[in-house]
Amino acid sequence: VLSRPQKFSLSPCKGIFPSSSSSSDDDRGRERRTKKRRDLTPLLAAMTTTTTTTTTERKQNLSGSFPSFAKKKSNETKNDDSNKKSFTRDDVAKHNRSNDCWVVVHDRAYDVTKFVPKHPGGNMIHVNAGGECTALFESYHPLKARKVLEKFYVGDVVGDEEKEEEDERGARRRTTSISTTTTSTKEKKQKSKSEMKAPKYRSNGEEDEFHYECKRAAEKYFKENALDPREHPEMWAKSVAILSGVVLFHYLSFFSANVAFFPLACVFAVLHGVCKAEVGVSIQHDANHGAYSKNKKVLHAMQLTLDIVGASSFMWKQQHVVGHHAFTNVEDIDPDIRCDEKNDVRRVNYMQPHAFFHKAQHVYLALMYGLLSFKSCFFDDFSARKNNKIGWVTVPKFERREAVEFWGSKAVWAFYYLYLPFKYSPHNDSYAKLFALWTLTEFTTGWLLAFMFQVAHVTPDVEFFKVDEKTGVISSNKSWAEAQLASSADFAHGSKFWTHFSGGLNYQVIHHLFPGVCHVHYPQLAPLVMDVCKKRGLEYVVYPTFWAALRAHFRHLKNVGGGAFKVPSLHTVG
Repeated sequence: VLSRPQKFSLSPCKGIFPSSSSSSDDDRGRERRTKKRRDLTPLLAAMTTTTTTTTTERKQNLSGSFPSFAKKKSNETKNDDSNKKSFTRDDVAKHNRSNDCWVVVHDRAYDVTKFVPKHPGGNMIHVNAGGECTALFESYHPLKARKVLEKFYVGDVVGDEEKEEEDERGARRRTTSISTTTTSTKEKKQKSKSEMKAPKYRSNGEEDEFHYECKRAAEKYFKENALDPREHPEMWAKSVAILSGVVLFHYLSFFSANVAFFPLACVFAVLHGVCKAEVGVSIQHDANHGAYSKNKKVLHAMQLTLDIVGASSFMWKQQHVVGHHAFTNVEDIDPDIRCDEKNDVRRVNYMQPHAFFHKAQHVYLALMYGLLSFKSCFFDDFSARKNNKIGWVTVPKFERREAVEFWGSKAVWAFYYLYLPFKYSPHNDSYAKLFALWTLTEFTTGWLLAFMFQVAHVTPDVEFFKVDEKTGVISSNKSWAEAQLASSADFAHGSKFWTHFSGGLNYQVIHHLFPGVCHVHYPQLAPLVMDVCKKRGLEYVVYPTFWAALRAHFRHLKNVGGGAFKVPSLHTVG
């Protein structure tokens, strides 16, 4: 805790009292006061020096080998809202726009509105504006970012009960009717209970030493090799190849007169689906994690590649970044493993409801995963917008630019992907042929996405967690980073093909610990993290091949069983 040094001023008081004639008593009094001031001067100087030294020592402790957040507001903070010392999460949630952006990190509220235009990660800064961002902040930022964040501190975040007590004390001081305050308190309590609060990992305020060691090793690697974590030339070359493939194979499968031979058009439709899946696991996946380019315009353009192939990057970030990455495999919280309480088509862990038909889920899900892309493009995005929810995650209202991008990209996709083939394709003489081409494309996309995402978190060798309803703490006794390690599985280490084809998902642990790093760097970071795990006695799960990981996934589905009939979506698998 930093204390402001106390400074004392001993300048004579002039002009306060009217002047009077001198007298011997006045002279003697003046001499006594002067002597007293001389006697106090060394003492005051010592007090000032001691206070300054103590403050310096405390600053050094805060910036030592393990940086931590101060418990009180930084002296550098100059925010108009700083007079308000505490906020509830509902208070912070009101500041959920890019032009009014607050975040919660380690139970402290920060008004980062002025930093939004300067943020190196572009629009990622307000992906969860007004919400809990501790895990997101720590996983996306280098250690030095903590000092920058402290400049925007506005107050501590307290529970509803603490805030109510404070409000009641204030109400009594203002002689406001206690009965009125009590009624308001009850209404606030009912409102807050209607929405589940963000859970916490381990005890509040406990530092994640495992994550710190991993981050320090990674930062050292990038510094010594003069590399930018967010960029890599191989990623740019791969992006050109993938996007060219999307355009080329879409044209060849639907429009080229040279492929009027329908079976050949079907082959191109499959290749079109492969390229669409590659947009999902590579280009947009990195870009919507802020891990593609330092140029904000280029970054945003690559984020929208998901929109161009039919799904919504806005909804994907709410699902994947805000929900899944912050609370991986946490039951009732992680949207990627959510299921209905009744009649869900799948059961991915033993905490979820069981139904008789889940005994065969390892068989029918192999086919149904192909529907993921279809359902995402035609239903999930619109459902999320209508309900303002994706599982536990509350979807914020669109800002003007986001609305234009969402509805505009949907219109563009429907025009080139549905209307133009229906109108001008040489295969439009038969609706069955067109539907077959669309089905081959979408099923290929769905299968590839599902298989590559599901093997990372739904296998027998990873852990699933539950929130303690009384404390709100995730009952795993693990830090956030340790939970990411325990809930993720890698495959095919050392395979350059799988690193590129899966978009780095074969290094899933590294992706979760460093989501803001371009996936082409993952193979170099994995040995560093594995060394830290070995020192700490932590298990790092790696399957030798993709096929071994895929078999483990279906073996897990067979062992677990359970849920209500609902076609899974692209969003629920990554």
